[in-house]
Amino acid sequence: MGIFSKIRELFGASQDKTARLEADYLVVGLGNPGAKYANTRHNIGALALEQLLDGEQLRPYPGGAPAEFAIVDIAGKQVALVRSTTYMNVSGEAVSPLVQHLHVPLENVIALHDELDLPRGTVRIKQGGNENGHKGLLSISQHLGTRDYLRIRIGIGRPEEGTTVSDYVLDALPSDATTQTSVERAAQATRAVIGSGVAQAQQEFHGK
Repeated sequence: MGIFSKIRELFGASQDKTARLEADYLVVGLGNPGAKYANTRHNIGALALEQLLDGEQLRPYPGGAPAEFAIVDIAGKQVALVRSTTYMNVSGEAVSPLVQHLHVPLENVIALHDELDLPRGTVRIKQGGNENGHKGLLSISQHLGTRDYLRIRIGIGRPEEGTTVSDYVLDALPSDATTQTSVERAAQATRAVIGSGVAQAQQEFHGK
C-alpha cells in the first residue's frame, strides 16, 4: 500500500482531524538538502535511508514538519523513514515533531549518520551516549530532550592532516565498492535492529 493510500485510510474520507498517522519506529537518514550535498560524506546516512524505501517515495509530511517521509513495513513493524528538509545542524527541528505526531517511543528512534571515528566500511549500532561533536545528533538530542535513541554509525574515517573536518565531511564520497557496502550494511543493520533487537543486531554486525 502506497503512502497516500495509508494517509487516506488513516485520515478517512471525511478528513477527520482527530485521526493520526502512527508508526512503531522512526528512522532518520541525516544529511543536508539539495543536489550540492547529495553525495557528500556528511550525507551517507541519507543515502542509507534510500536503501530502506523498498519502492516507496518520500513525500512532504502532511503534518507540516520540515521533512519528507514514507511509511514502510520492516519485520512486521510500521516504520517511518524520514529525511529532514532542514540543514544537518538543525535536524532536530524535523525529527522531534514527527516523533510526537507519529507517537514513536523515543527508544525506537534510529538516526543513520556519518561517523569520523570509524574507518570506512565499518558500521556500528549504538544506543544513546555522547554525540562526539556531530551537530546533527546534537540537534536531535536537544529537541528530543534525551540521548537515549539509537544510532547506526557509518564510518567515513578521518581527514588527512591539513584538511579540516568541515571540508572533509562536505567533500564527495568516494564512488567505490566500500561506499556501496557501507550504505547497504547500514540499511541491513537498521532492519536487524527492528527485526531482532539491539543486542542481537550488535552481535551480528559488530563481529564484521
